[in-house]
Amino acid sequence: MEDSTLKQKTAKGFFWGGISSGVEQLFGAMFGIFLARLISPDGYGLVTMLAIFTGIGTTLVTSGFSTALINIRNVTHKEYNAVFWFNFFIGLFLYLILFFSAPLIAAYYDRPELLNLSRAYLIYIIFYGLTIIPSTIMQKQLMIKQQAQVVMVSQLISGTTAVTMAFHGYGYWSLVAQTLLSVFLGFILRFFYVRWKPTFDFDFRPLKAMFSFGSKLLITGIFSAISGSIFSVVFGKFYNAATLGVYYQGQKWAGMGQSTLGGMINQVTQPVLVQVHGEKDRQVQVLRKMIRFGAFISFPLMFGLAFIAKEFIIITVTEKWLSSIPFLQLFCIWSAFIFLQNLFINMIYTHGKSNVYMYVTIFMGLLQIGVVIATYSLGMYAMVISFVLMYFIGLLIWHYFVHRLVGLRLIDTLKDILPYLAVTLFSFGVAWLITRNIQNIYFLIASKILISVIIYIFVMKISHSVMFEESMEFLLHRNNKQK
Repeated sequence: MEDSTLKQKTAKGFFWGGISSGVEQLFGAMFGIFLARLISPDGYGLVTMLAIFTGIGTTLVTSGFSTALINIRNVTHKEYNAVFWFNFFIGLFLYLILFFSAPLIAAYYDRPELLNLSRAYLIYIIFYGLTIIPSTIMQKQLMIKQQAQVVMVSQLISGTTAVTMAFHGYGYWSLVAQTLLSVFLGFILRFFYVRWKPTFDFDFRPLKAMFSFGSKLLITGIFSAISGSIFSVVFGKFYNAATLGVYYQGQKWAGMGQSTLGGMINQVTQPVLVQVHGEKDRQVQVLRKMIRFGAFISFPLMFGLAFIAKEFIIITVTEKWLSSIPFLQLFCIWSAFIFLQNLFINMIYTHGKSNVYMYVTIFMGLLQIGVVIATYSLGMYAMVISFVLMYFIGLLIWHYFVHRLVGLRLIDTLKDILPYLAVTLFSFGVAWLITRNIQNIYFLIASKILISVIIYIFVMKISHSVMFEESMEFLLHRNNKQK
């Protein structure tokens, strides 16, 4: 593949990935605001208590095979069909186990409502398994535009349904309906686009070739799900559902911002890196370009959300969620850097080093769980701070292994990200000085955003930032083509 062609495909993938993620997060934010106003923290907490089961369940269903398929250049119908039916049968089996375990789940949290709630909500695992193959095909073929359309339709219908139900007093059942309807519509629409259909020849032999790679991702996925959901277990059991709901609300908004950038990068990174596999210099060049792009977008987006967190929460979901602000700001700080971890992991995937991914993830998962247990007596904020700090330690570990694989130096990574970090902090610092005496909350948030954006763009322009100039050139070129 020529450099120009690869560059065009990457840029197009970033563009439509941004549209897809942007639409998803826009709808998520819009409907999330209405739902947060209509549903109590206790209601959100009840649904969040089930996060560990959906996390582990979806990981077991995926089993790392989707990533393995993306890593194979030429995939046949047999491989797709084998993975599809494996996902379906595993998903059905897991759901049946959880269905009959529902009384135990309700007893652990001492919330009888979880008996029927878990049996309904965890159907998600089955439908999630059904979406994996069509989603994988779309990702391999860089059908990012079609992914955006799927997200738009499924989010719009499921979100509207949930808000309507919440308005009529259905509470947490509104969240269940939103989740299930979204994944079901995503399953239907993705199959419509890919035109691939499963056949009833249950030949699972192709899985053997992918098992070595996929099994390691399965193990690491389970550890990631456990460590990522540890607070739902701890807060739900030893505090209460309302506390868990507050934590979830803060994490959710940071996660939306993070997912916007993640959608731009994650759907493109691995397929593009596979194209230049075996050419270390080109891989490093492509990776560093992605790092600069990630820093250019992620730092102002995530630090910006932390900067306006108080005004944002009060205006959107009202003062009843004020205690979620520290959680939101903490996760925004980490989310500003998570694009680096995702890029490093994708590079490790590309080189087939799923064992490295497994060992590092297990180590980090155990470390984070240990930190949570050790800081439990210090309170929930201390636990979350310690948990986030462990992520940064993990980032250095991921970088070390990427350096071993392709020679990416830490100093080069710092050179790529520090200018964007400095400009971001400078922009928010100036904006804070100018707006610190403004009393009207609506004028304050508008001023913070406007001043920060103007300063950031101005500094990028006068410093002749290559990333800024290339981004503007791409957007202007698209506009000219559309005219």
